[in-house]
Amino acid sequence: MSTDAIVLLKEDHKEMRRLFKAFQDAEEGPASKRQQLVRQILEALTVHTYLENEVMYPEVRKLVPDVEDDILESYEEHHVADVLCFELFTMAAEDERYNAKTTVLMENVLHHVQEEEEEWFPKVREALGRNQLQEIGARMIELRPKAPKTPTAPKALKKSLDAVTA
Repeated sequence: MSTDAIVLLKEDHKEMRRLFKAFQDAEEGPASKRQQLVRQILEALTVHTYLENEVMYPEVRKLVPDVEDDILESYEEHHVADVLCFELFTMAAEDERYNAKTTVLMENVLHHVQEEEEEWFPKVREALGRNQLQEIGARMIELRPKAPKTPTAPKALKKSLDAVTA
């Protein structure tokens, strides 16, 4: 098993694509099956974005200034995904917008994955090299068991919810 950070993130991307396909195949099926798949998607995304936000992005931002704008955009894409994940986590699969919201989440994630894999992963690989990517990957592997598995309300959403309920 590789400890290269980019290889690890691409493996996560591959798993997400598999789960997205399974959801699309089950879209007309029983709500319980769709909800089970969405729960798996939410867990995979929650763990993945946590590892990127806590390890990959800060390290790359520090070491590869050329991808600063890409990373800032990625943080914002994660924020949008976090909001969608939290909303889906609180919804019933029978909700008329459940499939639509899941589709929007998948489209956003696939766009994000494409940008990472085609645009900034190559720049990062060229700038950092094998050893640094393996060190970053080792930290991601170490942190993975401690990563949250369920979505929580993003900070901005929490503030809005607190203001409404106060």
